[in-house]
Amino acid sequence: MIFIILLFFLTTLVSFWLVPRVLSRTSIGHFLQNRWRFIEECFHTHQLYKIPKFNQHMQQNQLFHKIVKYLNALPSAGDMDSVNLFSGDSNPNEITLVINGDQVFPDVFLGSRVYWKLDKDCFVLKMRRKEKRRILSSYLQHVCKIADEKSKELQLFIHAENELENGRWISTPFKHPATIDTAIIDSDLKNKVKSDLESFLKSKPYYHRLGRVWKRSYLLHGPSGTGKSSFIAGMAKFLCYDVYDVDLSKITGDSDLKLLLLQTTCKSMIVVEDLDRYLVEKSKTVSLSGILNFMDGIVSCCGEERVMVFTVSNKDHVDPTVLRAGRIDFHLHFPLCDFTSFKYLANSHLGIKEHKLFPQVEEMFQTGASLSPAEIGEIMISNRGSPTRALKTVINALQTNSGKTGVGHKPGHEQSGLPRVPRNLSHSGSIDGLVDLPSKLMHNGSGRTVEDPSDNSGTFWMENFHTGKELKNLYGLLKNRSRRREGSVDLDGDRTINNGM
Repeated sequence: MIFIILLFFLTTLVSFWLVPRVLSRTSIGHFLQNRWRFIEECFHTHQLYKIPKFNQHMQQNQLFHKIVKYLNALPSAGDMDSVNLFSGDSNPNEITLVINGDQVFPDVFLGSRVYWKLDKDCFVLKMRRKEKRRILSSYLQHVCKIADEKSKELQLFIHAENELENGRWISTPFKHPATIDTAIIDSDLKNKVKSDLESFLKSKPYYHRLGRVWKRSYLLHGPSGTGKSSFIAGMAKFLCYDVYDVDLSKITGDSDLKLLLLQTTCKSMIVVEDLDRYLVEKSKTVSLSGILNFMDGIVSCCGEERVMVFTVSNKDHVDPTVLRAGRIDFHLHFPLCDFTSFKYLANSHLGIKEHKLFPQVEEMFQTGASLSPAEIGEIMISNRGSPTRALKTVINALQTNSGKTGVGHKPGHEQSGLPRVPRNLSHSGSIDGLVDLPSKLMHNGSGRTVEDPSDNSGTFWMENFHTGKELKNLYGLLKNRSRRREGSVDLDGDRTINNGM
């Protein structure tokens, strides 16, 4: 017994004085230091704490991920026998240390030594039992604080079709450069979205007082290429939220969709793109009821501080039950490019605020021709060395698009494929109004009637309007009606001719 006590004191003396000061700079010293620490720990009873990656419901344990970030940030990580080295994605010269999971590595907090080890999908924390009440709580708070400071990099999560060892979600750094300010939408609308997101971040007590789950949902609707996905990236960066991209085509059923939702984390953005396309296809794997429960069902209360974002091309094609208040809190429209958006793109892509070709571009937009911001942006990127060439290419593309859709193309009806009727022309040659037709019905000369779907727009749509004979009949109809008025309309020209001229 006396021998053991003497050995203990000798071990303590060597561990805290002799080895660090004399032998730590040699390989023998490093070996002896580890051995003395091992002998020293043999004289203490220890408490073990396990931190698994998932709980019994297969939900991710946020403390587990914070411990990973904390341990990789420790200066002692570089002192391990084996360390992985990685270069940064954005900066190849930045080297990151990542420790192996099969090693035991120490940490010191408030003069006490603790040990970490990764056992499969579970961290094991080892500390002296007599010190656990003094340091456990404050030490874990310290770990979380350091991890939060190091975790400024957002993650993009995508899910696999089959169960993996570490769950269904696979992550990769999310480094999209878009922001809310770079979106091609009205600036007032951008500020409104920012204000709404800021209000949401501070509203936990308010939501709980109302008995509601602390989450927010957005619908982004508009044609393809109008910047919906980039805006989602900007929202995630504004919130500093990780992004979970849900691909409904890979879901095996309603229960699988619920399980994926359970495995997402708080402070995350859950994204479902092209929801209307999936609903139109009427897939048998996930039902409409399953999607509704995913949006605001009872399972959605299993995690808070989430933002859900859904994108559709045309919300008129979506079941109204999906879009009702409570399931969708904020509707955000992304239109095709107009002249204001064009000038923003010209400034950001070409560095010009004015150009002699701008009036011609504006006239093209006024006649109803339009392209998506993505199409115009790509033209400008390809011709960024010559702004004049870029603008001429845009004009040609607008003319081509106008020829496909017809003069007076009305944005928002791109998919209808129906022809348009020109507006009346003013003295200056500009388009100022639609041809006035009686009531909502008209005869096209072939015995068929066509109903105007809108009440006040004055626009009419023609079914099966393809033959030259029908065009001739329509021309005659319009000409006869024009003779009753003071002036006559020249459909083949660019101006209105009054009888008095």
